[in-house]
Amino acid sequence: MNLTLPNRESGFSFLARNFAAQDDLFRGAFGILEKAIAARAFPACSLAVTSCGELVAHKAIGRFTYDPGSPQVTTASLFDLASLTKVIATTAVAMILYERGLLDLEAPVTAIVPEFADDDPHRREITLRMLLAHSSGLPAYEKLFLHAKNREALLQAAFATPLAAAPGAHAEYSDIGFIILGIALERLADESLDAFCQREIFGPLGMTHTTFNPAIALKDSIPPTADDRTFRHRIIQGEVQDENASVLGGIAGHAGLFSTAEDPAIFAHAMLNGGHPILRPSTVELFSRRESAPEGTSRALGWDTPSAPSQSGKYFSSRSFGHLGYTGTSLWIDPDRQLSITLLTNRTWPDCQNQAIKQVRPAFYDAVMKALEKQA
Repeated sequence: MNLTLPNRESGFSFLARNFAAQDDLFRGAFGILEKAIAARAFPACSLAVTSCGELVAHKAIGRFTYDPGSPQVTTASLFDLASLTKVIATTAVAMILYERGLLDLEAPVTAIVPEFADDDPHRREITLRMLLAHSSGLPAYEKLFLHAKNREALLQAAFATPLAAAPGAHAEYSDIGFIILGIALERLADESLDAFCQREIFGPLGMTHTTFNPAIALKDSIPPTADDRTFRHRIIQGEVQDENASVLGGIAGHAGLFSTAEDPAIFAHAMLNGGHPILRPSTVELFSRRESAPEGTSRALGWDTPSAPSQSGKYFSSRSFGHLGYTGTSLWIDPDRQLSITLLTNRTWPDCQNQAIKQVRPAFYDAVMKALEKQA
């Protein structure tokens, strides 16, 4: 049985649903997640595994919170994707604009976002490529939300954030860089990030459950991510967990997307099909290939690649690409093996202290890969 998706171009290879035997095939992998939930690594998770054009696993485990009376999570539950936004939305937009000749990877950021320039001449050296590759010299993270109380103020604070290193000197993963990149892309496209994504990515791929700022009616289908007692002073459910993204109105280059596990699997399936129907194979290859500089980087353009040790585990090939999200989400894609694994959790509930996901995630990925290899 094939998944019926709207607005497909003719010739697109549909993602076939073939997970009737998942409980036997992935018993060990599912057991790792069940034990993790029992150990309170996270209260809920949803997963999707694709292999050779088929959705071979699609399962949800746990409850919204650790309360035994909390609702059970289902495969229809939406999760806060956190930094998976960087690849499923922002990087995908950059890829499309690049194909259309609207984005020059070597263009200086200041040519598109003049507000980013200041007295530091190094800022004029920063290119769009550097923002995508996390080699701009911008710091990893700043609590801009503590002083910026609205979108305009937070953007101005992001534009004015001092460099932590010389541009191109080394790679440091940067939320600040992707906030600025999101604005640059909106200006190049002359359209908001959410509107562009809906028309050019989510719509054509049939990702009907992927959205920024979920409708209030969807709140009961979204596991909470935090009991925020310091900034927003409420349970964070159905709104973005990231505080900077929250001040930005829930739509940002670094965070803000919500989705089921199946939709990132559909996105991954398109990437495994050379980007069709939204991208060309050469573009997928360019953006997913590890950058040659700075020395030692694991970063591609927007994407990450496996390194040792890797949160993707031990078995993804060197051509694989993927990303993690702060709320406990992850997506990894292996073009050599023609597979993808999506794992969504709300590990930040009730706060962000629990880091057990760092042990659970690679163990789960390894177990899935072993199961698929054994089946083959």
